[in-house]
Amino acid sequence: MTTTTPSEPASTPPAPPVPLAALLARRDLGLRLLTGSEDVPLHWVHTSEMADPYPYLLGGELLMTAGVLLTDPAHYVSRVVEAGAAALGFGVTPVYDTVPAELVEACARHGLPLVEVPPKTPFTAVARALWRLMAEARLHELRRVTEAQQSLATAAARPAPVPAVLGALASRLGGRAVLFGADGTESAAAGRVVPAEAARALRELVGVLGPRPGGPASASGDGGGLRLAAYALGGGDGLTLGVATERRDPGDHTIAGVAVVLLSLLTAPHRGADVTVRDGALVRLLLGAAPEEVADVLGAGPWTVVHARGGDGTPFAAAALAAALGTPLVDTGTGATDSGAGVAPGAAEAAPRAGTVRLLLPASAPDPAPQPGWTLGVAAPAGARDLAGADTEAARALRRAEAARTPLARHRPAGFAGLVDPAEAAAYARTLLAPLTEPLTETLRVWLSLHGSWDRTAVATGLHRNTVRQRIARCAALLDRDLDDPDVRMELWFALGSASG
Repeated sequence: MTTTTPSEPASTPPAPPVPLAALLARRDLGLRLLTGSEDVPLHWVHTSEMADPYPYLLGGELLMTAGVLLTDPAHYVSRVVEAGAAALGFGVTPVYDTVPAELVEACARHGLPLVEVPPKTPFTAVARALWRLMAEARLHELRRVTEAQQSLATAAARPAPVPAVLGALASRLGGRAVLFGADGTESAAAGRVVPAEAARALRELVGVLGPRPGGPASASGDGGGLRLAAYALGGGDGLTLGVATERRDPGDHTIAGVAVVLLSLLTAPHRGADVTVRDGALVRLLLGAAPEEVADVLGAGPWTVVHARGGDGTPFAAAALAAALGTPLVDTGTGATDSGAGVAPGAAEAAPRAGTVRLLLPASAPDPAPQPGWTLGVAAPAGARDLAGADTEAARALRRAEAARTPLARHRPAGFAGLVDPAEAAAYARTLLAPLTEPLTETLRVWLSLHGSWDRTAVATGLHRNTVRQRIARCAALLDRDLDDPDVRMELWFALGSASG
């Protein structure tokens, strides 16, 4: 693997080179390739009639000459090749009627493309055509970079922003994009799979950056037949972006630079001193400190506890959710199990399960709203001393949200009835009361509301007292329930309320 550490990329890509073939395709110029490849890239045009133009060549140019001082073609070509010129353009007339055979032979021997320029084509026309082609290529590259920036920005706003940004980057560059952790392991990746040799070379290139203070921010190289690049992310966590592509275009560094900025923002912890203090208070609270000991540090509140499940499975999903909800206080390590083993009786239904993300929202945070890719359970706002109860409320709300397949459920402080999901209660009520006709259902409702009084029910319904008795007896028979049992009456009352709601 070969490695270089380039300087920071410019904000806009440089003008890309133009292949010689594009210039040869211009019929108005009448150029003819005599020897060499037409795929060589041209960076500019230079005209010189010196016997040795070597000192004035930068490399990559199309050197134009009419051979005014051409006395030794072999030596001339060797010096042009040594200077790094991309191709040689020879204009016939007024000095030569045809391109000298010795010049053609020397160019063929050195692999230098040789182009015949006809008498009707001035050198300035060739230069102007190349500049125009380069301007078109630059415009195309700028459009490509702009479209890539928009694509990356759109990806950063998706529910799973980190893998979305990596996917957009890999797609735009036509390769693979990998986010490496501080230990060199892959945290997330997108794009086509690269050969093992290229993957190994990319990890080695990432190691060149390393966590050293003041070290290079980027590096590039080759490995496994691919072009490799690595970029250190900001934030001080040692994360690195690695890219492997088949080719490297002028705008690729600019596109990768945009991805680096976005990934740095998406993965940065954004923690301040005040947040660290609050986190310490939360730790003390969880380890058994009395609520009043940490209430002053946490603040008066009210605080909102949110339980969430979902995300994209990357280490950054919870951080992105926390940022969207407006809080830095997030816990991803509950360590609980779905079975509720070890939880006190009656609390298993409210215990947080493995994979649940818990968040604590300060009073300054906006009201929690549904988040794409997540299912949320939101507790009622509570003070610092009531966080334990709010945590239980959020767990119950999350379970209701999952049962109802809704993205967000809130705690409903409505007594025992509030602990039952309305949709589930209504479905159960319809099943329970299905044997009853509408007149029987209404008579039962009034009778239960009047605590089983025959006379008051008769007055309220306009029925005879004996008719009321007959209807209630009929209800008991159809429901197969003992209506003298208080538990049965309570169940039927809740069912009637749920069915009517």
